[in-house]
Amino acid sequence: MPRPLSYKRALAWLYGLQRFGIKLGLDNIRRLLDELSRSGGFRAAVGELEIALPWKVIHVAGTNGKGSVCAMIDSICRAQGYRTGLFISPHLVTFRERIRVNGEMISENAVADGLTMIRDLVADWDPHPTFFEVTTALALKHFSDAKIDVAILETGLGGRLDATNAVQSDVSVITPIALDHEEWLGHTLAEIAGEKAGIIKPGVAVVSASQQPQAEEVIRARAAECGSPVQFANETYHGSPVALRGEYQKQNAAVAIAAIRAANVQIDEKAIVRGLAAIEWPARFQKWDERTIIDGAHNPGATRILVETWREVFGDQKATLVLAVLSDKDLCGICEALAPIAGSAILPKIRSERAVEPAELAKIFSMISPSLPHSITSTFGDAMMLARAKPNPILLTGSLHFAGEVLAHLRGEPAAFEECAQ
Repeated sequence: MPRPLSYKRALAWLYGLQRFGIKLGLDNIRRLLDELSRSGGFRAAVGELEIALPWKVIHVAGTNGKGSVCAMIDSICRAQGYRTGLFISPHLVTFRERIRVNGEMISENAVADGLTMIRDLVADWDPHPTFFEVTTALALKHFSDAKIDVAILETGLGGRLDATNAVQSDVSVITPIALDHEEWLGHTLAEIAGEKAGIIKPGVAVVSASQQPQAEEVIRARAAECGSPVQFANETYHGSPVALRGEYQKQNAAVAIAAIRAANVQIDEKAIVRGLAAIEWPARFQKWDERTIIDGAHNPGATRILVETWREVFGDQKATLVLAVLSDKDLCGICEALAPIAGSAILPKIRSERAVEPAELAKIFSMISPSLPHSITSTFGDAMMLARAKPNPILLTGSLHFAGEVLAHLRGEPAAFEECAQ
């Protein structure tokens, strides 16, 4: 019989599954959840299309704001006294951030035990489950073991064929849709909206943020096809303070509250007030110190919102921009959106293999009119020393992966990629 895995070896096995790449589709995850349920991994009723779980399920898709909306839903439900399970991606510093019960990250032992069970279950499968499929199954097993009341599931990529879409939900939530992941989801807003709206299920209520007309049309059409009532939360929440900065977070709060109510999870105003005041969600215009902001904006839509929030907080003050972006993103769109609030840019080489070379970003800043003063550093630590020597407030942005490296460095912790190093 195979030996139980340690936490580090379990993560090494899980990350090794990335060699199978991204495979959009639901057959493998349905099979995995079915067999995990049969083997006692968790309680579920496995149907022909969806897996029905013994808790309320709030399912969230969209391009921007998914994580913040999920965090708000989780915080409000906990303030009401519900036991919650939160599944999000990606993580910033530790894999354990992805799976939480009542705000507590999954333990190293639970990760090791759960992944050992799944590894043994799928050892001879062809096709083999992917990283995200296994992580989704691990989350559902952990939630079942913890006997939660409400699960909040964030899609990993798209919606229609995302592993989380194998689960029957009580409400389908769609945050603002923008162009991103075009190689997987389509090259137009309507095509991407079609993938996101794929989480809408027959007869299940839909709550959407305010959308651009092309996206709204697709969502309404999908809801009509499914006979699902649809509500667009176009208002902004002003009932009480929201711990996350930025006017757009008040729009996210309106979506979160509407989603909880549409799922028939009973909450009162006191829980809303307490929940929204208590949210802690790193890398969403996070104030590290008096002059340092960390934000994981990674596409032009999110970057434009970041710029609006910067102006709300700092007015006309220019930022010392510390920027690192992944190579599959809209580099020109991100740089052009950030340029108006930047006094200068520092472009560090970071450890992610997916990061674009700083020289490529430098080329873009050279072509922007007027060109933005910029410099390249070999490490993030050097970039921070250079940024702190300047008088301007500092903005660290461009990617959630970069935000994770930033937080690990500032906290003096191992970065995410070091967690499973042998």
